[in-house]
Amino acid sequence: MTTVKIKIINHSANTLPEYATTGSSGMDIRANLNEPLTLQSLQRYLVPTGLFIELPAGYEAQIRPRSGLAIKQGITCLNTPGTIDSDYRGEIKIILINLSVEEQVIHPGDRIAQMIIQSTEKAEWLPVTELEVTQRNAGGFGHTGKQ
Repeated sequence: MTTVKIKIINHSANTLPEYATTGSSGMDIRANLNEPLTLQSLQRYLVPTGLFIELPAGYEAQIRPRSGLAIKQGITCLNTPGTIDSDYRGEIKIILINLSVEEQVIHPGDRIAQMIIQSTEKAEWLPVTELEVTQRNAGGFGHTGKQ
């Protein structure tokens, strides 16, 4: 397992993102709010975190929902997984949406998302006139059917 060193500025009163267990892939990200935020049903909100990071070239941070928020409160992240590129230096903000039928409250310091650090590859296009034929070939959504 590779450990990547990432520069971070924390303008919140929250602890730095951290792994909940030794086997966790994602670090918990907390809401940087001055007061509780009430999300109405189907309302979305851009929640600040107070975090600014400098990822090394060749890495991205992915923002993903927390399963507990999704099942218990119906709250999830939009644009998932959200990608933070290595050259972005602005505040990390999380797009939350309340998919439940009831209003839900996010409190200052609540864990609202998780961040996964991934290495990335650059692609180089090779223009051709034909592609290799496969068993699936051009079969689209649902092509393989139910089993």
